[in-house]
Amino acid sequence: MHYVYLVERVHSRGRHYVGQTADLRARISEHNAGKSTHTAGFRPWHLVCYLGFAEVRTAIAFEHYLNSGSGKTFLRCHFL
Repeated sequence: MHYVYLVERVHSRGRHYVGQTADLRARISEHNAGKSTHTAGFRPWHLVCYLGFAEVRTAIAFEHYLNSGSGKTFLRCHFL
């Protein structure tokens, strides 16, 4: 299984990050430990939602969509 996830900054509800991983628990721990350069300055994070995909390439494609303009609008309308 490969996961696409959405995390949100605990102290500022307007800050979000979308990523993909094969080990969701470990990846969230890495975000909160400051091991990701993109999210280290905005800790702590909590998981908002995740989707599981059987194929890695499908997960990567969906992550790219969520990081696009229309994907960000989709996230705001349905998950935030």
